[in-house]
Amino acid sequence: MDLKGKNVGILAMDIYFPPACVQQESLEAFDGASKGKYTIGLGQDCMAFCTELEDVISMSLTVVTSLLEKYQIDPKQIGRLEVGSETVIDKSKSIKTWLMNIFEEYGNTDIEGVDSTNACYGGTAALFNCVNWVESSSWDGRYGLVVCTDSAVYAEGPARPTGGAAAIAMLIGPNAPIAFESKYRGTHMSHVYDFYKPVLASEYPVVDGKLSQTCYLMALDSCYNRYCSKYEKFEGKPFSISDADSFVFHSPYNKLVQKSFSRLYFNDFLRQSSHVDGNAKAKLEPFANLTGDESYQNRDLEKAAQQVSKHLYDEKVQPSTLMPKQVGNMYTASLYAALASVIHNKYDTLGGQRIVMFSYGSGLASSMFSFKLNDGQHPFSLSNIASVLNVAEKLEARHEFTPEKFIETMKLMEHRYGAKDFVTTKDTSLLSPGTFYLTHVDAMYRRFYAKKGDVTSAAGKVAGLNASFLANGR
Repeated sequence: MDLKGKNVGILAMDIYFPPACVQQESLEAFDGASKGKYTIGLGQDCMAFCTELEDVISMSLTVVTSLLEKYQIDPKQIGRLEVGSETVIDKSKSIKTWLMNIFEEYGNTDIEGVDSTNACYGGTAALFNCVNWVESSSWDGRYGLVVCTDSAVYAEGPARPTGGAAAIAMLIGPNAPIAFESKYRGTHMSHVYDFYKPVLASEYPVVDGKLSQTCYLMALDSCYNRYCSKYEKFEGKPFSISDADSFVFHSPYNKLVQKSFSRLYFNDFLRQSSHVDGNAKAKLEPFANLTGDESYQNRDLEKAAQQVSKHLYDEKVQPSTLMPKQVGNMYTASLYAALASVIHNKYDTLGGQRIVMFSYGSGLASSMFSFKLNDGQHPFSLSNIASVLNVAEKLEARHEFTPEKFIETMKLMEHRYGAKDFVTTKDTSLLSPGTFYLTHVDAMYRRFYAKKGDVTSAAGKVAGLNASFLANGR
């Protein structure tokens, strides 16, 4: 590997989400909500969820072994492993330690990194850590590996349709097809109680929905202005949304993504009105003197900004919305599932393009950063990444649950949260070969996983975990 560490970024990606899902339209009817409340009001189509067989550890095991196999990566070539998650399985033992079983089988215990936690931002923190390691004097020439894994669940009520579940793995190294523009980065951190999980006996959050949306948009403004300042400092010219080909946002629900892009458009108007056309100027001018707080609550501004920016939204944002709308809020994985959606939809036209990313985690932590894309070389090419992601086939292969079955599953998972001494169902028929699943939790709270029988011997070899960890699942 090139020891100069240039063009560091994402070499490879893979994603896993549970096969169980529920249609938002069906959930609307079941909940007695007004028609379109979840599908139009939230902008969501479908929601994935974990059954008793799956959790953030099993999803992480599945996606990591899949990435290593499909890109033919020697497990001994991983030198740093960072996990981003806000789904608490253990208050002390990191998810990364479970993943070490994969690498111990090959004699590789020399892997730095542990878990990063701050709501949905943890995955971005893990990514920054890996990128910084490869760019630093500490880098030993091996790959970094980032895992974003979460199961987003809510108590019964208006927030429940904003759940979801997934795990993403990203291989980090130099000469990447998805390369960081490290000079351009804007961050905003502050102390807010907009979404938090203070009840350790429950995985359900405490949510102030209105405050959380305002915090998101406020953080977006701050990060965008700082990103623009960095760009102007190094490029000697102002930045506007015309200088990026795609924008990818953390997506708790799609309606907020729509609002977010229009907010950037409004920011461009405020910073330099020449960035927007005459018709847009006329429609936005009445809102030019609003304070920040006033503008976040102004529905007329929101409507006008979305209207004048819609043509650019369709071009620059809509391709990123496929998986967030179909899978739901994946917390730390949401932003990178949106990036994967762009690659799926546009991989053959992305060479030379810039993608701007906005990461937000409640509490709060946020950053805006960008990638410059190039075609890359096999197996680290955009076309091969799209092939491995295999988004369309994975979405098509899911099993749709009725709302009644979904609610029943949520009640079981709520009862099992933090429990010990139980065995899960033996029915793994919904799981694809190669998928890891939870078999039981013993009287000492220790968790045991198995891997559904895989038809390929190569996959079995890479995932051959030691017997103390893994039963022979079929």
